Amino acid sequence: MYPVLLRVGGFEVTSFGVMVALGALAGLWMFHRELARRDLSESATDGAIAGVLGGLIGAKLLWVAEHFGEEPLTALLFSRGGLSWFGGLAGGVGCALVFFVARGFPLVRTIAAATPGLAAGHAIGRLGCFLVGDDYGTPTDLPWGVAFPRGLPPTTERVHPTQLYEAALLGVLTWALLRWRRRAIPDTIVLGRYLLAAGAIRFAIEFVRIDRRVLAGLSVAHLASIAVMIAGGWFLMTRWQRRTDQR
Repeated sequence: MYPVLLRVGGFEVTSFGVMVALGALAGLWMFHRELARRDLSESATDGAIAGVLGGLIGAKLLWVAEHFGEEPLTALLFSRGGLSWFGGLAGGVGCALVFFVARGFPLVRTIAAATPGLAAGHAIGRLGCFLVGDDYGTPTDLPWGVAFPRGLPPTTERVHPTQLYEAALLGVLTWALLRWRRRAIPDTIVLGRYLLAAGAIRFAIEFVRIDRRVLAGLSVAHLASIAVMIAGGWFLMTRWQRRTDQR
């Protein structure tokens, strides 16, 4: 693991921060391309930038809430890792939606155009989690188990590299989303599939993560995953109902 890439005086450049920045840039670039391909206003990229900022704030705040009491508040807020994807999704989408509504952009078409970038940025961010030793899984005897002696928290025991599991699955999802959009799959279906798949990926991986269980053996991330999957299912059902009504 490489938690700190370089130091400039008292300032540290962390691998996590670099990968999050690269993920945001990659996501914005893919979003810009998808907007151009579908003749949507390229100024929607401004909303995506607002979404990135809102997502970072939401991701940090939810992570701090999940771990509140484990360390001093300032230590949690300024930890070199510690971002919750669900907090990022809520904060990012919320900020972007406000911008899109204010500018009169078509919501479903615009958000569907963002889905490949969201998945790709999420995958790259998970690589940052691996490099900094954050969000790992439970102990394992499997040959690809990894120890994080400088992780968050440190562990010398070999554990599931759940960050890599999630990054790999999100990479596949990114490829699928791009393929669906190239095949002109309706935007409602693309958005529904993204939410359903992203929620299912995290729900499954959460069983081998060390997150605290809060309800019926499920973690906060489990519960959030269920909510995201329900939203995805709703979009798919809405599309199916619309097609049924047109027959």
